[in-house]
Amino acid sequence: MEAIIPTASMADIAFLLIIFFMVTTVHDVDRTNVALPSSQTREETQKGACYVVVHKENGNIVYKFSDGKEVSRPVSGPNDIFLEASRIAHLDSGRQFVVKADKDIRYYLIDELLDNLRRGGVQEVLLLTHAKQVGDAP
Repeated sequence: MEAIIPTASMADIAFLLIIFFMVTTVHDVDRTNVALPSSQTREETQKGACYVVVHKENGNIVYKFSDGKEVSRPVSGPNDIFLEASRIAHLDSGRQFVVKADKDIRYYLIDELLDNLRRGGVQEVLLLTHAKQVGDAP
């Protein structure tokens, strides 16, 4: 007698696995590859936090913005980020903003960005960093 493997329920199992992976997948609002500065402290961001990205691309400074729901999109500079921040802060004053900046960006550009966020009414800003491991060079 030959052994038979029942395959009638394989489609159901595959469908359930697809649904499971769709539900558990985390959606990233920004996938820009940035060399982050390192830090010894760590704090979790809120779900739905807005992202401001500053990085160099082909020698030019590029600014991107995400409201935490949509994928980040390029904006022309700190003034556009001020407009977006003031619009969001007006609707939700407790919304957290995360600045994701390349470690090679000059500080005066980050300072200008932080000033624009502050003028826009943003109350909580986190700077995204890479966690420094024990034994890493300073």
